[in-house]
Amino acid sequence: METYGLIGKNLTHTYSPSYFGEKFSKEKINANYRVFDISNLSEFRGLIDGNLNIRGLNVTIPYKKSICDFIDEIDPIAELTGSVNTIRIEKNQEQNLLKGFNTDVIGFEETIYSEIKKRAGIKAMILGTGGSSNSVAYVLRKLDVDYFFVSRNPRNNKEYAYNQIGSDHMANNQLIINTTPVGMFPNDHECPNIPYENITSSHILYDLIYNPKKTIFIKKGLERGAKCINGQRMLEIQAEASWKIWQK
Repeated sequence: METYGLIGKNLTHTYSPSYFGEKFSKEKINANYRVFDISNLSEFRGLIDGNLNIRGLNVTIPYKKSICDFIDEIDPIAELTGSVNTIRIEKNQEQNLLKGFNTDVIGFEETIYSEIKKRAGIKAMILGTGGSSNSVAYVLRKLDVDYFFVSRNPRNNKEYAYNQIGSDHMANNQLIINTTPVGMFPNDHECPNIPYENITSSHILYDLIYNPKKTIFIKKGLERGAKCINGQRMLEIQAEASWKIWQK
């Protein structure tokens, strides 16, 4: 039986096995989907070589960037984002050939495109600087949306610290995207540290987290009348895009 799966760290939050399990059952696909929770990427190659039936993997926090060093070939979009969340595994002369792709770009673009097109000139604030933030930034550039990053450890003039974000930033950047795991189950009592009192009905809050469906970040936005989107639909779209890649 062919095996697909997800690699990451501390994966108690993930919905991917349920999603693919339901898909395989409904479409009568003879395959399974497993979670591979690894503490260090040094375990990655042994995982691949020790599971000969693995044909494809999704990649999640915290490995979307660092996994690139373990991939044989990287798709141009994944190369541009510096982030891989989908791996296709091919047999090449009895060896595993790993090809990396980024389907987060597809998922995010399809779920934000219509909102951006309604709001000419909207600017964005990206919370976090991990692998998913690169995918979000790629889509915003494609859609001609100006943005900056907010980080716990700013590294350049395109990044701000959380304690630097004030009312002017909130007023001028009305699309706020949380790409961090802050607020994800089981730590769903947390939220990114931004001045929520400055959120208005003109804001769009997009949380890439889908578990819980309403994070504190989303709840605070709803309380202020903002348009709020969670990561559920993005997950589904990127999962289907991953499946198409694995079946090529």
